[in-house]
Amino acid sequence: MTFTKEILLYTPNMSRTSYDRYLTVFSPEGRLYQVEYAFKAISGSGHTAISVRGRDTVVVIIQKKVPDKLLDATTITHLFSITPTIGCVMTGLIADARAQVSRARQEAADFRYKFGYEITPDALARRLANINQVYTQRAAMRPLGISMILIGIDFELGPQIFKLDPAGYFVGFHATAAGQKQQEAMNHLEKKWKKLNNGNGADDPIAAGKALGRAEVIELAIEALSTVHATDFKAGEVEIGIVSTSEEEDEKTRGLWRSLSEDELDEHLSAYAEKD
Repeated sequence: MTFTKEILLYTPNMSRTSYDRYLTVFSPEGRLYQVEYAFKAISGSGHTAISVRGRDTVVVIIQKKVPDKLLDATTITHLFSITPTIGCVMTGLIADARAQVSRARQEAADFRYKFGYEITPDALARRLANINQVYTQRAAMRPLGISMILIGIDFELGPQIFKLDPAGYFVGFHATAAGQKQQEAMNHLEKKWKKLNNGNGADDPIAAGKALGRAEVIELAIEALSTVHATDFKAGEVEIGIVSTSEEEDEKTRGLWRSLSEDELDEHLSAYAEKD
């Protein structure tokens, strides 16, 4: 009788509030609520990141918000360099983002030390996704509330985009988005992609991407962000990261990750505004 009372005393009420209390417990519908909450941290961050790749260029763009006038705007960024040729944009909790970027740099350095050459974007994305997945299955950890869009040049495959999520899933894209207006941005990019290559973008997305030069890739990313937010951005309100092997790119930075300067941003934003 005492044993029965103890069971009744310590058996939790199996409602949603019980299932979302522990990372490692599935709900009866097969859901992990703590992982779903990590996705909400991304969409609730108030930022939208967009990435587009073309023939010889891949870019990421994200809003730059300075919440307080006393803050030094140069210290606020969502763009991070991982290796000389690979960079990323992070959407979600910025402290979690810095932790993952630090781990990504460590993994890339370990790879170079072990094999003698720089890690490729897909190998780095796969490794980080594996780490993210482990964070969803151990009680002493929690998922990171961030989405990483990783870009770089693979010297065999050309420009690459990979998106990673808190569940440990990763996949390559021709163009993608993450954050607050992710779905609207994805819809816009799909419509634009279908019109490429004389309207054959949906049938052959690879050939459609190869039709985009450096300036077109940058302007398509700007257009997508401006459209989903219904705003004409100024140079200080966005950040753009780029890796390009185009001849239009300065010879010193060709094939390397970098952020566009304010003058370059102003030039591309003006070109988009005039075209519009």
